[in-house]
Amino acid sequence: MRRRHLALLARAVGARGLHWRLAGPGESVLAVTGPRSGQQVMIVAMPTGAGWSYLWTGGGYADVTAVDHAAEAIAHLLT
Repeated sequence: MRRRHLALLARAVGARGLHWRLAGPGESVLAVTGPRSGQQVMIVAMPTGAGWSYLWTGGGYADVTAVDHAAEAIAHLLT
């Protein structure tokens, strides 16, 4: 389930021109890089009481049902 959520987010950030790769044990972390800035953010998908959430470096978070919102926030952070 975790990898599925990260794959959906990877597709969404890729559509916004960001570079990404799955990393870590079992590809459990999504590493996203801004192509111009070179800045990188690491994202995990974690189960919560109500479902799953994305959490990323710098205190960012979003529910996995808000993939586009998460991708926009990450793109804003890396540009």
